[in-house]
Amino acid sequence: MPQFTEHAPGSPCWVDLMSPDVDASKDFYVAVFGWDATDSFDDDGNRIYTNFSLGGDAVAGLGGQAPGTEGMPAVWNTYVRTDDLAATVAAVPDAGGTVVMPPMPVMEAGHMAIVADPAGAVISLWQPGTHPGAGVCNEPGTWAWNELVTRDIDGALPFYSSVFGWEYDAMDMGPMGTYHVIRGGENGGWGGLMPMPPDMPAQVPNHWMVYFLVLDTDATIARVETRGGSVASPPTDSPVGTITIFHDPHGGSFATLQPRTGGD
Repeated sequence: MPQFTEHAPGSPCWVDLMSPDVDASKDFYVAVFGWDATDSFDDDGNRIYTNFSLGGDAVAGLGGQAPGTEGMPAVWNTYVRTDDLAATVAAVPDAGGTVVMPPMPVMEAGHMAIVADPAGAVISLWQPGTHPGAGVCNEPGTWAWNELVTRDIDGALPFYSSVFGWEYDAMDMGPMGTYHVIRGGENGGWGGLMPMPPDMPAQVPNHWMVYFLVLDTDATIARVETRGGSVASPPTDSPVGTITIFHDPHGGSFATLQPRTGGD
């Protein structure tokens, strides 16, 4: 099992969901992925955050929506590890991006910030304290890939290279254009960047998608639909396996990957 005590600087290290209904979202994802959930509270008894775990290892997080975002759909966030949050944030405007939320402490867990690339896709930054990020990835029921889907791939590639130092390997996807794999790690890359499919509705924003690994797509679909979620894009074969995109009951989008087996 790929377990982590730390993540490399510049790599995705954590994912979490911001939801308008934390209790309902907690129940949904526990049922879909078999996670355990542990709530954290402040001194006044207010819930601060929920940590999801699998087999005792941290896999993802859950929190309520930030002030001013009430009424918005739930959203999965990707976090990139940095050893110098201030310097990384300072590089964002120079590269054409926007600082959405400046650096802030998250108790002793670490420091975070939120930024947007030149086309508005939002990504979070994490400088760890006691919380290094996910303790296990790339296993069934855990997060396995992060993917930017954008209408401005030509602007995105240099932005992320400038801010995070990313380098890419290009893959020809035929009519879909070129897929850019972020070099790094032992899982074929740290993630990917791709052009927005031409048939995507105009209201879909440029965004980072979070993928979770599953062994049985049909069973996952059944669990999602039984608990009020829906299939946004049906199972599709790809060079790495079967990809399915879902909406949770509060509009949060996420994807699953069922890897190819040796006989496929």
